[in-house]
Parts: sequence; C-alpha cells; structure tokens
Amino acid sequence: MSAVRPWATVHLGIELHHGESFVACSAEDVRADDGFVALSAESVATGELSIGALVQPGLRRNPRRAHLLVSTVLGKHLPTDPRIVIGAGNRLADLVREVLGAREAVVLGFAETATGLGHCVAARIDAGCYLHSTRRHEPRATTLTGFEEGHSHATSHLLQPAPAAIFANDLPLVLVDDEISTGDTAIDAVRALHAFAPRSHYVLASLVDMRTPADRIKFEAAAAELGARIDTVCLASGRTELPAELIETVTNLPDPQLNPVAAQPGSYGRVELSWPADVPEGGRHGTLRSDNAAFDVAVKSIADEVNARLEAEFAGRPVIVIGHEELMYLPLRLAADLADAGTPTRFQTTTRSPAYVLDEPGYPLRRGFRFTAPEPDPTAQRYLYNAQWPDADPVLLVVIDPPADTPELVAPGGLVDVLTASGADVLIAVLPGANPRALHAGRTAEQVAAPAPRARPLPSALHGPEFGSYAPEDVSWLLKDLSDADLEADVTERERRIQAGVAHYAESLPVEFQPDAEYRELFDRVLADSAERLALAVATVAELVVAERGENVVLVSLARAGTPVGVLMRRWLVSGIGREPLVVPHYAVSIVRDRGIDAVALDYLARHHDPASIVFVDGWTGKGAITHELTAALDAYHAAGGARFNDELVVLADPANCVRTYGTRDDFLIASACLNSTVSGLVSRTVLNETLIGPGEFHGAKFYRDLIGADVSNQLINTVTAAFGAISDQVPAAVAAIQDSDRTPDWSGWASVEKVRAEYDISTVNYVKPGVGETTRVLLRRVPWRVLVREADAPEHAHIRLLAAARNVPVEVVPDLAYSCMGLIKELPR
Repeated sequence: MSAVRPWATVHLGIELHHGESFVACSAEDVRADDGFVALSAESVATGELSIGALVQPGLRRNPRRAHLLVSTVLGKHLPTDPRIVIGAGNRLADLVREVLGAREAVVLGFAETATGLGHCVAARIDAGCYLHSTRRHEPRATTLTGFEEGHSHATSHLLQPAPAAIFANDLPLVLVDDEISTGDTAIDAVRALHAFAPRSHYVLASLVDMRTPADRIKFEAAAAELGARIDTVCLASGRTELPAELIETVTNLPDPQLNPVAAQPGSYGRVELSWPADVPEGGRHGTLRSDNAAFDVAVKSIADEVNARLEAEFAGRPVIVIGHEELMYLPLRLAADLADAGTPTRFQTTTRSPAYVLDEPGYPLRRGFRFTAPEPDPTAQRYLYNAQWPDADPVLLVVIDPPADTPELVAPGGLVDVLTASGADVLIAVLPGANPRALHAGRTAEQVAAPAPRARPLPSALHGPEFGSYAPEDVSWLLKDLSDADLEADVTERERRIQAGVAHYAESLPVEFQPDAEYRELFDRVLADSAERLALAVATVAELVVAERGENVVLVSLARAGTPVGVLMRRWLVSGIGREPLVVPHYAVSIVRDRGIDAVALDYLARHHDPASIVFVDGWTGKGAITHELTAALDAYHAAGGARFNDELVVLADPANCVRTYGTRDDFLIASACLNSTVSGLVSRTVLNETLIGPGEFHGAKFYRDLIGADVSNQLINTVTAAFGAISDQVPAAVAAIQDSDRTPDWSGWASVEKVRAEYDISTVNYVKPGVGETTRVLLRRVPWRVLVREADAPEHAHIRLLAAARNVPVEVVPDLAYSCMGLIKELPR
C-alpha cells in the first residue's frame, strides 16, 4: 500500500529530498496508515529509512520559519509505537558509538523535542552521564550555563546539572537533537558550551540532517574556528526545498480549528505514581550510569501500577501515553512496558510550540489542542496534536510531574478540560519529581566522579562515626586522617619554635586541654543561657546566604571553628522552619595562615559541585586575618588554573567588621569557642606537615576517639537546634535589619588591634588575638601573656576568667577596648 503524498508538498510545494541513509534493509517495512507514514519497530532498528519515511512536512505561523518537519519516529506530534521511538534512538546511538569507539562520553539532549531521544542514546551507549537542557525555571536548581536557539518558539536552553561536576568535564560531548536544519543552532550551542567547558571532541547526533552544501561549509568553518573535532551522525540526510513567499502564504491561511468538542464529554481520573526519591525521573538535572538499574526497576513498578488501574477501569482499550513537554523518556519507557505487557499503546507529548492544524489526508497535524500552561504562568499556552487512534477509542494517559500538578491543569481551558471536552477519557498520572537539591546531596563522590574516569584521582571525604563524632549527614570532612600520628608537643616549646620561625603552627598540635568539673559546669550554663541567641544568629546568617546566593548552595566550613557553625546552618535549612526544607551539602576544609586553603580540597569541591555555589563559613572574625587569607588563596588557586570560587566569607559573628554576611556583629560568647575538639566533633585543628601530607592529599587532622567520654559536640548542636522553634518568629526581622544596614566592611577591628599592639609594645599583630573566641584559643592552645577585658565581670568571658586563673594569667580591665576582650600571646626568648 503506497503512502499518501504529503499535503504540504501537493498544495504548497514543500519538497523533502532524500540524500543518504546510514542503515540498510528492505523498503516493504514502510507502509501507509490513514495518511501517515507508519513504520515497524524492526524497520527502524535495522532498516534503511528515507527522509520521507522519517519526517513529514508541516506548517507553523512563525516569522522566522514557516515549515515544520514532523518526525514519524520521535513520538512528539504523532502518536507512535513506543518501541519504534526507542528503536530509532538505539540505532542513532549505534552510529554514535561507531564514532566514539570505546571512549567514555557525556550526552546532552536538546529541550524540548529531543529530551527523550537523547536519553535513549545515552542509555544505549551506557554513557556515564546524561543531561538535557531545560526551559523550566526551577528555583531549587542553579543554572550552570545555557545557549539560545534562533528559530524555536521558546529559544532559551538552560543547563541545570546537580551537581555541576557531572557535566563540567573534558569528556567528548554528544549533543542529540531530532533534526539539524542549517546547523546554526547546533554550532551556537557548541560555541556556548565550549566557552564554558572546552572539549576536544563533539558529536552531533540527529534523526535527520537537512543541511545544504553551503550550510556544511559554514559548519566546518565554525568547527575549525573552535579548534575542536565535531562529528555528525544521523539516520538519514536530505534537503528541504521551500517555495518563495512561504511565510506569507502560511500567514494567509485560514485560522486553524483547535479544541474539538464532542457531544458527550469524556471522563477524568487521577493516579498517584510511586517513584523512589533518590532516582532521577529524567535528565533535567542529570542522570548517571549508576542510576540506570534503579530507573529500570522503578519504571517496571509504575507500569504495574498503571496496568492495574487501566484493567480496573478501561479493560481492553488502547492507550496513548502523553508526556508533558520535556518529560519524555519516563513516559516513553512506561508506554513501552505497557505495550510489552499486551496493551495496545502509542506515545507522544505536549509541546510549547504552536503549529498549523489542518484535517486533510497527507497532512500530519490533523487535530490540535491549545490549553493554559499548568505551570504557574496564566498567560502561557501549550499544545497537543492528534492524540487519536484510527478506528479506536483510546484512553489518554497523561504523565506529569509536580510543577504541572496545579489548579490550571483541571481549570476551564486547561489540559484536562480541553481533552475531556473532545470526548476523550483522560487519566492523569502524577509522578513525584526529583528535587535537585536532594538529588545533589544524595550522590556520592564516587557516583559523581564516574562520568570522568580520566580525571586525576582525588581522596575521599571522611565521615562520622569513623572520623569525628558528628552524624555523617552533618558534615563531610575533606581531611586526611592523622589519628595515629604523634603530633602533640609541649605548649611552651612549641610556642618558642613558632616564634623563632623554625616551625609553623600548623605542623604540630598543642596538647588538648581537658576542663575540670567547674569549667565543664560553666560550659553547660553558658550553652543553656546562650542557645537562643546562638540559634537566632545561625538562622539569620543561613537565611541571608539563601537570600543572596540562592537555594543551591554548598556550605564549606573552615575547620575547625567554622565546622559547628556549618553544621548548625545546615540543620536550620533542613529543618523546614519558616521555609521549605533545603538539603544542603556541608564540608569542612583546612585553611592555614600564611599557607592558604587546601588546594586539593578545592579540586574536590570543583569536581563535585558548581564552584559558584560554594559558600565558605567560619565561626567568627578576630581581626580579619583569615578573611584576607581566604581571598589571597582563592586568587592564587584560580591564577594557577583552578576554578574561580567566590571569596566572600560568611561568619556567625563579625566583631572585626570585615565581612558582609554575618549573623551578628556583637562580640558575644559562642559556646563552641569554649572548648577544643570536644565541642568540634572530636577533630583536632588542621595540620599541614610535609612529612605526613603528600602531593594530592588533603590537609590532615586527628580524631580523638579517646575523648569520647568528654565530648559535648552533639550536645551543643542538639541544644541549639532545639531552640530554633523559639526564635523562628524573630528571624525575618533580624535578616531585614542586616539587609537594610550599611554592611560595608570597615576593618575597624584590625585598627583596634594595631592600637593595642603599639600600646603594649608587641612585635606583631599575630600575637594580639581579639574577641571572645580568639582569646579563648590563646588560653587553650598558646602561651598567654595577659588578657584584656572591657568589663571586669562581663558574663561573656566568665570562662576566660576561669582559664586565666588556672594558668596564672593576669586580667586587665581596659574600658575603651573595641572588643569584649583580647588575648595577648607571650613573646618568648629565642
């Protein structure tokens, strides 16, 4: 039976000329079916396919491009056997594999048309990572980069991998689209992606390639300009011949008749599908090879759920599974499972693109629906074409995710309304969508690193209880475990060597101070009295970070003073008090004065996360030395070829007035400053000793397992977390007060330190430690000379007076002191 000639060819002169096929088989597998070219799954998987078999000419009212190539194998505009759609993707993937050989690759599908096709290609070649561009603005995701598509109805493509490292690498990149028309969109995309993350090899894979010889010359010149190899593969190539004045001709056609109405409306039902929270439902935020097995199991499970519902309500009727815009691959796989189980099934999706509908034999878009976008955009329109089965009454199974599950979906003019008005029975299947933040947080370092096996190996993060006493979800330590190393030295001798310049403070550790019963009782009282104040400062700074850096942030504490603060900020964000819970990754890294931040830890962060999402966190500012150190270290890292990180330091308390983002600028007592490791996860301060830390290794630290009986780390975390509810009502006002204030750092703390240094004839500001936290450190870890306090009996430094008395250190009252207190280190004879 011969196919009907395309209506647009007969009446408007649009000609599709076949060029070359890239597979071989017999032509009898191509047959006509009510004016549509229909294919068997076998012909697509193994057969020779002409341009006329793969696409049909359609029309659209677009001032840039009036024609539309309607694919017969994509499952977008035409209800298509899902096994044909998958077969076309598999055959295209085989051509990609011939070009790649055995090399690993990353696959990118173009939204919205090729999101499912790209996923088919990635699955077939067992790609380490698949990502598709998106046009949905997801507030919980960070847009890594993007590009524009000139002729499309919706032109902006956003890339939102979670985390960035699954895409931002130098592996060959396979870009998948349904067609290459001129190649301009493809090369513009390659340019934008190459500028962001240069690669030496790109492969453009499409079902059809319609470039003219002139287009190909222009394309090759652009590839040469980029200095990269760009291969193209397709199922068939050809050429589109367009008549003059086509845009004007299409504009003058009668308005299309949309949204048919039947004498009797159809029914509407709903089913909630089960889906694992840790399995991505598609490629919008990236899917990894390690996700594939769980995805297959989950699809089979929801297919069983849907089959049971269909059998109960619509036994024996065929089904058209309809995906929603970019949500193509999962509904496609669901449709294939239904078909394999014996249900007559076709597959297609809705679209953002308006096309011209004409109910004439030989024209591919015979019926059309226009409906209000279900996402929160009351002015936007969406479209669905055909959604019918010759000589049958199919059930329309529409698969959506949560952003589309809105009142607009079922309101007058919504998708359910226009479909049921046509007489169709509609079953809405709601799929839990992936939360990109949870997806990001749930991926292990090994999973994220998998797409880039050629990258330099990096050490793994450490977690409690094997390292440290914090829960594993509270913090990932980017440190080397030196627990068995003998690093503790006599405090006085250690201080003498440091001051003499023959040793650096980070090369050894002081003996850990263990408080007596009186001091421990004081700590408990301080914690109880200050918990709400501390909780408010934590919540305030956490909300400031989200307000100014977005929800897709990664907290990176400067160990160890920053670590309890980072744990608490994460606890606040995940608590969901006053906001949607945010699952925020949290790391602890080492920074060393005069030596900089751990560059291997930065490599790790850049590989696993978008560097722009990293937020560095510390407990408090003293005079601001670490603020300077962080900026200088990140600049040096970038100058050496590393990623660019934001150098803004976020702190709980900023008495030095040297940062913009803080919970308070009061010099108040933070309970985590009262002790050493026993309030910081039983982890020592960090160590940078070349005899123990080799190239490619993190800075080190010790885990003091023997101090577990004295550990109050989680007591502090749990006490402050328990206070979150009590202070939640105060948080918005506290955030607003800081946002409305002049937050410009004036470094007044440093000036006051210089003044004290001069007045007390101290040789260097390094021996002046301002603030409650730094003064405590002097008494716990250094050789103190004296303590200066602004008030003799201030409650903020009751513990300091106890420590000073225990070490016979004089306490001097200085009423005009800029800080609540200062600790002065004793200069020792050399």
